[in-house]
Amino acid sequence: MKRMSFALLFLIGCDATAPPASQPKKEQVAPWFHDEALVRGVDFTWVSGDTGKFNMPEIIGGGAAMLDYDNDGDLDLYFIQGGHLGSSQTESNVLLRNDNGNFTDVSTISNANDTGYGMGVAIGDYNNDSFVDIYVTNVGSNVLFKNNGDGTYTDVTDEAGVGDSGWGASAAFADFDRDGDLDLYATNYLVWSDGLELECYNAKGTLDYCSPTNYMAPARDVLYKNNGDGTFTDLSEKAGIGTRLGTGLGVLCNDYTNDGLIDVFVANDGMADQLWMNNGDWTFTDVAPMRGCALDDEGQAKAGMGVTSADFDADGDLDILVCNITGESDSLHRNDGNFFTDVTASHGIRTSTRHATRFGLGWVDFDNDGRLDLYEANGLVQQIGSPKTDDPFAEENYLLRGQNEGWERVPVSMHSSLIHTSRAAVFGDVNNDGGVDVLVINRDGPAYLLMNNCKERGNFVTLNLRDRHNKPAIGGRVTATIGDRRISFPIQSSWSYMAANDPRVHIGIGKEKVIEDIEVLWPDGSRNSYESFDVGFHSLHQQVQ
Repeated sequence: MKRMSFALLFLIGCDATAPPASQPKKEQVAPWFHDEALVRGVDFTWVSGDTGKFNMPEIIGGGAAMLDYDNDGDLDLYFIQGGHLGSSQTESNVLLRNDNGNFTDVSTISNANDTGYGMGVAIGDYNNDSFVDIYVTNVGSNVLFKNNGDGTYTDVTDEAGVGDSGWGASAAFADFDRDGDLDLYATNYLVWSDGLELECYNAKGTLDYCSPTNYMAPARDVLYKNNGDGTFTDLSEKAGIGTRLGTGLGVLCNDYTNDGLIDVFVANDGMADQLWMNNGDWTFTDVAPMRGCALDDEGQAKAGMGVTSADFDADGDLDILVCNITGESDSLHRNDGNFFTDVTASHGIRTSTRHATRFGLGWVDFDNDGRLDLYEANGLVQQIGSPKTDDPFAEENYLLRGQNEGWERVPVSMHSSLIHTSRAAVFGDVNNDGGVDVLVINRDGPAYLLMNNCKERGNFVTLNLRDRHNKPAIGGRVTATIGDRRISFPIQSSWSYMAANDPRVHIGIGKEKVIEDIEVLWPDGSRNSYESFDVGFHSLHQQVQ
């Protein structure tokens, strides 16, 4: 399909007084996003290698990352590439350097161009040298790239001991033992091998991709402890995680039990989701069933894909949103302290999301009005098709605008050419203008770089939080007073779907001029307090007591 650079993805106004989706204005209003991929030098297509054999990995990938690999203050882009299953032909991952908002391909000179059949990515400074490293999940051996600090990377997978050979999906760096260095969690989807693919048919009787339940082959996730010397130890079995099987696609690493330790939430496809509570001794317990976030409010396991997390109700703890397949709504799990409550229906998400298959997603305040909006990247897994494209898996992506009481889907332009089979959605402020942008990966289609051009954006505060090793303080939390509300914000990178996002904390504050009474909980459990920050960008470094 021919693609328009600068095509308008969403014709939706930023004016808070805009009418609901059921009564849209007849005239076109200012769009929130423009796709500026081509004009900014972003030209990437995730290659599935589809040959008509319907190999399952072809419909699941791929991922991408926003990261500042050269420490120059802006976000670079790293793309995970697919390939050609059962063939000697390979494709390479792509690293694009951000040069004042335009991008230069540095894949070859950086040596970060892995050629595995790629799925997802995690970013984090595992060796505390203040340069961000890259972990790639593949169908086959995963890869760890160490940042050398000079614009190049070195494959240190073997010496680090993190080359799990399963079918990797989402992954996350997190400090599970509060020792100051980043450990690693990697999900696996299915036990699968090329040449042993099942033969499945869709509702029309046509050969198609299978459901994961057809395989009856869930896999074990892996948990690695960082030894502090450049190596990791696989503690999956000891921790209890390796004794359970799942179909993991999405992962979140935050403190969901409010005990100061980082827990792990895993979205499983067609199986109960898991919340691995950190017991503080390198053992974990799945408390999802007893805390009410394993299933939906009807007791059903859904096709969990992407995940996102925020304090959406401003009560100080972190809530979880999981997206699912067509026919199943998203699952909004409100954290009520000792348990979660499924409040999907009461917040306008159930009816708004169930008519597409969602993968990447993010709770982000795009218009900086102080209310979280929701972007979802959509694409089918069986051949139903859209009349607007010849791609039988393509679907329009969703944008839900945050309201005072929940979310409301806003209409998508009928003239948009941006209809593809979308997978990862990656979020970050690419041009440092105070508006969060979106990178979308499409199966066998051009990636979108959706620049936030909302004309009526409110004020914002963006915090770049660095721990005592001068690395992003992933796993920490910021709590601040904004007007008459007090809200918590996780410091996180691994959320959405097979994605690594901008780890800076973006806070939309509407017409407010400052955030006040700020408390930072650092990953090691220490705390720092700050009186106020005004509108704009701020860098905070952990104050060692």
